[in-house]
Amino acid sequence: MIIYSEPKKMSNLPVIDIGPSFSGGHASCSIIASEIRAACRDTGFFYISNHGVDKSLIDSAFVEASRFFDQPAYWKEKYKKQGFSNGYEPPETQRLDNDSPADIKESFNFTTGNIPGTPGYKVNIWPEKFPGFRKSLEAYKKGVWQAGLQVSRLISLSLGMPFNHFDKTFALQKSPLRILRYPPHPKESKFNQLGCGAHTDWGWITLLSQDSLGGLEVQTASGEWVSIKPISGTFLVNLGDIMRRWSNGLYHSSLHRVINNQSKENRHSIVLFFNHAHDTHVECLPTCLVNGETPMFPPCTAGEHSTQRYKESRPQLTNLD
Repeated sequence: MIIYSEPKKMSNLPVIDIGPSFSGGHASCSIIASEIRAACRDTGFFYISNHGVDKSLIDSAFVEASRFFDQPAYWKEKYKKQGFSNGYEPPETQRLDNDSPADIKESFNFTTGNIPGTPGYKVNIWPEKFPGFRKSLEAYKKGVWQAGLQVSRLISLSLGMPFNHFDKTFALQKSPLRILRYPPHPKESKFNQLGCGAHTDWGWITLLSQDSLGGLEVQTASGEWVSIKPISGTFLVNLGDIMRRWSNGLYHSSLHRVINNQSKENRHSIVLFFNHAHDTHVECLPTCLVNGETPMFPPCTAGEHSTQRYKESRPQLTNLD
């Protein structure tokens, strides 16, 4: 359990304009990659602007997310996650900070590019007779996927690797999209109960779109917690734990959490977890090793990494193989 303490200040994370990388030459991409490198070596959080995702896709996805969560609980329960499927998660279902009370949020998850019988496959549970919901969210994911791919290419450059080095390692099926609603903080909440408990993400990168209410907080390298201000028209990118394996700990995956607001409004956010395929071979890049230095982590597959992190986050479970 990580006990909540008030954040020290509002953080000014870098806003990185990736627009020139879509049409610019190597020089433009190298300049942007150097900005990303600095952010990744600090908190591992940064905004991207001019990302190429049409505002209408983003607006439509938020409208549909709100419309879904506005439905009665009994209706949403029909589309609840079953085992390792995708679908709806009611409030206080997930607990991201082990030993803390369950998170005060509800969510809906789905994946695309699903291939039955392959590692990481999950069945989607879509609402029936709910026009526009699936179409809008799948269109949103398609747009944000392209932004995530471009950021990944710039990260590759920032690590001294070719622009397209990681392209073939990513998998839609392993990259869920999640819509979330965080209600106002309830008066009857338990000790240390938050909207989303302190945690790190496990994968490659996460791309977050959020409304104007705020509530996200990040732990800096010094151990201080800072509030993150939403910036309209941007995506917030953060690195996942697997980035530490690739970079030999050079790039950071920072703890973060969400605090429910004290107003009467619901906070909404949409998250794309941009991940490697299950069988991707992961080991320290040669550009991240100083002469004679030993890698911090042994080689593994992305699937093995996820299993390891799952076990570490749930120590009460001892046999997942």
